[in-house]
Amino acid sequence: MPLKKHHKWMIGSFTTLVIIFMITTGILLNAIIVNQALNHNEISNRVTNLQLESQSKFNDLTSSVIKLEKSFNLIEQDLYETQGILEQNQQELNELKASVDDDFSGIIENAIESVVTIVTDISQGTGFLIEESGYVVTNAHVMENARSAGIYTYDGEMHQVSLIGTNSEMDVCLLKIQGTYPALKLGNSDDVSIGESVIAIGNPLGLQFSVTEGIISAIHREGANGLKAYFQTDAALNPGNSGGPLVDKQGKAIGINNFKTSEGESLGFALESNWLKDVVNEIYFEKEGGMLV
Repeated sequence: MPLKKHHKWMIGSFTTLVIIFMITTGILLNAIIVNQALNHNEISNRVTNLQLESQSKFNDLTSSVIKLEKSFNLIEQDLYETQGILEQNQQELNELKASVDDDFSGIIENAIESVVTIVTDISQGTGFLIEESGYVVTNAHVMENARSAGIYTYDGEMHQVSLIGTNSEMDVCLLKIQGTYPALKLGNSDDVSIGESVIAIGNPLGLQFSVTEGIISAIHREGANGLKAYFQTDAALNPGNSGGPLVDKQGKAIGINNFKTSEGESLGFALESNWLKDVVNEIYFEKEGGMLV
């Protein structure tokens, strides 16, 4: 049956509306897609900018940390150098006091803390710490034939002793105690001059940590071993002084007190520090390997 005219008009209108709706919907969807794409690009740009900004700030922070670390290192270096300068000034002050006022008090105060009393079952002598980890040097004859021994440090503590080794020809013995203690540095005995002021620290006749003063009377004196390896000094040395240090104005041990002659007064002898250093290192090398001082 043929459609009437008004029916055709209605169908055409509906079709037109559908087409318009579809076009409008397409336009709207396209607009939404375009808008989302724009939003996505904007968000991506913001994220990229934030990443760049964050990376820049992180780089700046890293640079600041590096600069701060360098500043701390410089400050630490300055403090270390300042400490060294202060120690040097103190040493120079002590030297000045010793040379101008003939006063060793500042040096003695430090040096005496490194001196020890050695008591065996048959004798008593002196020694001094030559290295902070407890290595003590003394004369070999102090320990000769001893069956037991103990070391008293300046703080009054008694310590058990380990024998590292001896050199009978040079009359040197190296011992070890447990703990950490201030040690005396060895000076260069080749720099010592006749007439230079020195002090001897020891335990003469059992009088612990006694100090006597004198000068270097001669250098490179020959000892009983036939070696010209000894300082002659008029600093009083008595039984019990054996093994103690002979200390110069810089507070360094330039020798180890060894013996005195019975034929006259003020004739004491000390093994020069350069010889002592060689002997100690030989003893240590045989036992432990390597160098000690």
